[in-house]
This record gives sequence, C-alpha cells and structure tokens, in this order.
Amino acid sequence: MVKHLNTDDLARKNIIFLYVDDLRHLHDKDVNLPNIKKIAENGITFNNAFSQQALCAPSRNSLLTGRRPDALRLYDFYSYWRHEVSNFTTLPQLLKANGYHTYSIGKVFHPGPSSNYSDDYPYSWSELPYHPPSEIYKDAAVCRDRTTKLLQSNLVCPVKVNEQPAKTLPDLQSLKVAINILKENKYIPFFLAIGFHKPHIPLKFPSHYLEKISKHNVKPPKYPNKPEDMPLVAWHPWRDVRKRDDIRQLNISYPMGIMPPKWTIRIRQSYYAAALYIDDLIGKLMRYVNTSNTVIVLTSDHGWSLGENGLWAKYSNFDVSLRVPLIFNIPGIPPNIIDTPVEQIDVFPTIADVTGIKGIPKCKNTRDKSSLCYEGKSLLPMMAGKNQNGGFAISQYPRPSVKPRKNSDSPRLKEIKIMGYSIRTQRYRYTEWISFNSTKFTRNWSKVYGSELYDHLFDPDESNNLSKHDKYRYIRKRLLKMLREHVENN
Repeated sequence: MVKHLNTDDLARKNIIFLYVDDLRHLHDKDVNLPNIKKIAENGITFNNAFSQQALCAPSRNSLLTGRRPDALRLYDFYSYWRHEVSNFTTLPQLLKANGYHTYSIGKVFHPGPSSNYSDDYPYSWSELPYHPPSEIYKDAAVCRDRTTKLLQSNLVCPVKVNEQPAKTLPDLQSLKVAINILKENKYIPFFLAIGFHKPHIPLKFPSHYLEKISKHNVKPPKYPNKPEDMPLVAWHPWRDVRKRDDIRQLNISYPMGIMPPKWTIRIRQSYYAAALYIDDLIGKLMRYVNTSNTVIVLTSDHGWSLGENGLWAKYSNFDVSLRVPLIFNIPGIPPNIIDTPVEQIDVFPTIADVTGIKGIPKCKNTRDKSSLCYEGKSLLPMMAGKNQNGGFAISQYPRPSVKPRKNSDSPRLKEIKIMGYSIRTQRYRYTEWISFNSTKFTRNWSKVYGSELYDHLFDPDESNNLSKHDKYRYIRKRLLKMLREHVENN
C-alpha cells in the first residue's frame, strides 16, 4: 500500500543538494558506491533521469531555473539569462524568498559568464558562494609521467595529496566547509548546495582509490568503435580528452581516431576510482546530517561517455552522456525505484512541492518570460505511486557543422548551425539533427542532417540506428511528432 504524502509534514525541512560533476549513471557491476547506494536505499531513485544538455553550464542553469536551454538561450558558457533573456527566478532564490538560508559550496552554478561571474549571488544565495582555493591548480602539471617522471597535465592523474601545490584538493576543501556549516547549524531551515568537482577531468584523485578498483574487473565497452549507421553529425572529437599530455602522446588520428584498448581500460578504471573518491566524501558528509529533518537530493549535471561507440566525455545525445543519477531522500516517504523517464527540470518544481511552496505556475511555453514559472513537473505524485507510465525526457545538443571540427564539442552560440533534439521514452531514443538559426533561435525541421532511433529493449548501448528501418517507420513518425510538438510547444 502506497503511503499518502502530506506535504504539510514535509515543509520546513532542511535540504542538502549534492551535485556531482560529470557523474554518469553507474551500476554496481561498474563500481560499488556504498554511500550513494545507502542514500538510494533509503530514498526514491529515478532510474531513468536525463539532463537537458550534456554540457555543464546549460544543464546546471536548466536544473536551477527549471527551464530548458531554449528558454535560457544558453547552449555554451558565455551568456547570463538575467541579462540576455529575462529575470528568471532560480530554485535557491525561491527558497531564499521563502525563509531558507541558502549556501553554495564548490561548483553549483558553472562559474564565469553564465552565472555573471558571481554564481548568481546575491539573487540565489544568502552568503557569498564558496570556491575552494585549490581550484586554481585544477589543470596544473602535477601528474608524474610513469617513464620520464616529469610532471604533466594528464587525463589520468592519481596523486598524493600532500604533494599537491596546496597540499589538498578542491573537493576536500569543499567537504570541510560543508561540514563546518552543518556543525554550526545557525539557520533553520537551510538549503545547502554542495558541488563536487570529480569525476570531471582531469581524473585527479588520491592515488589509494585506484588500488580499490581492480583493473581485471574493469570491462571495455561492448561497442568501442563508431557504428557504421551513426550519422556523422552525432560524432564529436572529444578534444578536451585528446589535448591532455598523456593522451596526446598516443598520437590518435584526429578527428575520428579511437582510443587504444589498453588506455580505454585505464581511463575507465580511473573514472571509477574518481567516482569512489567522491562517494567516500559524501559518506563523510552524511555523518553530520540529521536525516530525520533533512531532504537529501543527489544528482549530476550530465553523464560521460567512456568509450561507448568510440566516444569520450559528454557533448552528445546518447544515454551515456545524458543519463544521470537522481535520488530524493525525503523523511516520511518510503524508498522506491521508479523507471519512468524524468528530466532534470523536474527538480525545481519537485523541491518547491516538497517544501510546501504553493502557487508557482507552469510556463506557457519555452518563450514564456515570466520571472517565476517552471517547464518541468513535480515528481512528488510519482513518489506516491501516481503517473508512473508514459513519461519521456527531451534533451538537445548543438553542432557547428555535420563534419567534426575543432569546435564541434562545444560551439559558441554564433557558431551553432545544427541542433540535435532527442526524446527518450521507456523503450526508445529518437534524435533529429535539424537546421538551427542561432540569431533568431528558430528551427527548420525540413532541413535534416541526421536521424537516430534506438530500441533499448534490444540495444541498450545505442549502437544500432534503426531510423531507416521500414519496420520502425511508424514508431519513428510518432516519436518525431512528440518531439516537434514539445520542442515547439504546440
């Protein structure tokens, strides 16, 4: 029997928002993350949660405003919605206006132009956001080459913490500040957002975590090469991986070359070790949390390809780049696992609902300039056992051209010529790459540069494009209709 949810009982709880950078949806067969698993065992796990765009700034701003990248007109790192579009209210700003003391620790908003070089302070935060001082060394040459023993800026970079320039790492500093806030506990209720940097590259973490991941247990991707039927526009050259000193020395052909098998295993092992490092920090943080009076939300900004279909990093519309962990641990709500596809823009209205904040309208469409509305939906009814069928998630990714260029991974707004819109249902993912006008923010659905259809019942790796198969023509037509209607808000 499903327990009836009384939102009055949920109101005024403290909220801890755990935001992990580039953490894809991981399974126990990949790596056991015991502390995240413990949060999940006592909470509601959304097994099919998807980011709106597999890039840091757009995905973070979408989650924190409850609006899609098209509403924010942000597909890169270089514009601030309050200046370029409208004065949209953020989730922490809403909570702050309703009596919450709001803190930002580490990487919550993406730093730089997309958050006005201030992490949207003072709008969103009661206090000046904290960034760990050791962030300045994030790409420093601190990784010792195995052969030459010289220091390099490597992709794979297990380190001894006491040998680092500041004798610490950013996430260790963020953890310390977050724990001090919980110890002092000056304000009730509070919203504490903690953005951990890893497993974002470089894969720099205390070296002893690598020893906990046996290389013999690390499996290669099932399909390590570009599928023949993948449209060229779906490919990206993962330049931020290639430019690291250790990978650059491999002389992988550009832009279509594939990572050597030995290095594929090494990178996957290091990614899992970096994820285990963050899991350990989350466990240390949770020792100071009063779980009887605190809502815990854990998610990531997007996923990360680990060699599937020949791709690395994010920058795509594939499941591995878009699928994220999403866990709500809410006092009084029994644990559950929900497989219905949901979106990260659903987090905004869900937390508003959980805290009992009423009267927030649904946005009329993506062009709605109202200061306070949301495009997603509250997930609280799903947690109560309702509306668990027929859900879907819409994501997107821009390209400057069909053929891979040096800016294909993350083009600037003025360079965008193509937008890949993707819809994910319980069984299918359908993606249409269409002409996009980055000045007028309009789409031409009749000019198509590539289509992709994947049937997850038979192809969870999204390596067999069925978009041209006659057997699937009606499914493709139905999914395209759904996609167009929701993108164009018809």
